[in-house]
Amino acid sequence: MPDLSHSTSPDLLVLHTLRCTGFADLARAAEAAGLPDADVESELIDLAVAGLVTRVSGPFGGWGLTEAGRAADAERIAAELEASGTRAAVADAYERFLVLNPELLDLCTAWQTRPVDGAMALNDHTDTTYDTLVLTRLTDLDRRATEVCADLAAALHRFARYRQRLAGALGRAHAGEPGAVTESTDSYHAVWFQLHEDLLTTLGTPRH
Repeated sequence: MPDLSHSTSPDLLVLHTLRCTGFADLARAAEAAGLPDADVESELIDLAVAGLVTRVSGPFGGWGLTEAGRAADAERIAAELEASGTRAAVADAYERFLVLNPELLDLCTAWQTRPVDGAMALNDHTDTTYDTLVLTRLTDLDRRATEVCADLAAALHRFARYRQRLAGALGRAHAGEPGAVTESTDSYHAVWFQLHEDLLTTLGTPRH
């Protein structure tokens, strides 16, 4: 029987978080990983010593994977998937994610633009009726995505963080923060993209 609550080691979790988020500062990496800043910083320092990550200093600095880090992540994530015996469960959830993905992308486009005088224009979010309609549709999609995320989290515990982050972004959008849908680095679309990247990397599937 597979281990349906497999937990990823902190060092691999931090390494893999950077793989999925891309270049990120400490606060963003910690938020995505769901770990305290101090713990993530300690892991990043160790990973840097091992040559798997590198840090760029300055006001726009942050952490990113080296080529060796990308290779190590791919190898370790693949080994984790096989050792946990959850490939079938993750692959099934991924197929269901792919059904939702085009709808999510359409909703993001609908959030960024709206019909004005018979043509599409940038959405300035002054039409609350239109925005409410899009958020209602996004909330319905999120309800269906919850089931996919739950099955992923039951297979590999690290996927549970995506459910929390998606819910947080949707909550901020409903509270009147337009950037929480598509614009910010922790927007619904950004977290969804990272989940997609995580699924591809976990399964060893190239992005098309």
